[in-house]
Formats: sequence, C-alpha cells, structure tokens
Amino acid sequence: MTPARRRGVPAAIARRVRQHAQHRCGYCLSSGTLLGMAMEFDHLIPQAAGGATVEENLWLACRRCNAFKGTQTHAHDPQSGERVALFNPRQQQWSEHFAWSEDGTEIIGQTACGRATVIALRMNAVEIVVARRLWGSVGWWPPNA
Repeated sequence: MTPARRRGVPAAIARRVRQHAQHRCGYCLSSGTLLGMAMEFDHLIPQAAGGATVEENLWLACRRCNAFKGTQTHAHDPQSGERVALFNPRQQQWSEHFAWSEDGTEIIGQTACGRATVIALRMNAVEIVVARRLWGSVGWWPPNA
C-alpha cells in the first residue's frame, strides 16, 4: 500500500495534487526536499467540517503549516480585525496575497486574507525565519512564487 493510500488519499489523486502543487507547501512554499520530510495532504475544507478527500479539496502543506492550520478556514486580519477566509492555494495565487521581506526570510501578507493566513499559520515564527536565513545564505531561498 502506498503512503498516500494509507492516509486515505488514493494514489492517482495524490500524484496529481503533488504535481499541481509542484511538490511544495501551498502556504510557505517550502519543498519536502528542503525540509527533509514529505509534504502532507491538507484538506482545504477540513474533514471535521465536512470536507471530502477529493482532488478539489486537497493541496500539499508542510507539517508545520498544516499543524497550525488544523481545522481553521478563517482567521482575523490583524489590520482590520475582520474575520476572513484563509488563503486557498488551489484557488488563489500566492503572489497576489503574499510577498517576501527584503531579505527573503519573512512572508508579508499583502491582503486581508494574506495577513490573516500569516498570523494563523505562524508563518514567521522565529525558528522558521532562522531556517530561511540559513537557506538563503547558501542560495536555496526564497523560492519563486
């Protein structure tokens, strides 16, 4: 049995999702190769909220982003205080909602959705910013959006 099938994602769907996601996290753009671990399948609408294990509801996420996302689909924009939908990597373009800081270590939310997602998924926690700084020092970071 394939690893994807053990997690409840049929192999053919898993293959297509990985290819479409370019084998990297839909939120922070890290690759499994860089992180040294496989990407996880994120249910964009969580299973706990009725989300199905179908291609249209799946994307790749690193363990870190997926763990912080959990069952969230919305969060508060720190600028306006409004509750907004989190970024959906299947339906939205990363570069429309996020940008890299000048040194490439932090993800800057450009929209209410982007800002809420950065906060909710803790995309700029100290430990990942330090890792990005190290990756950048050897030319591995930042990835192209």
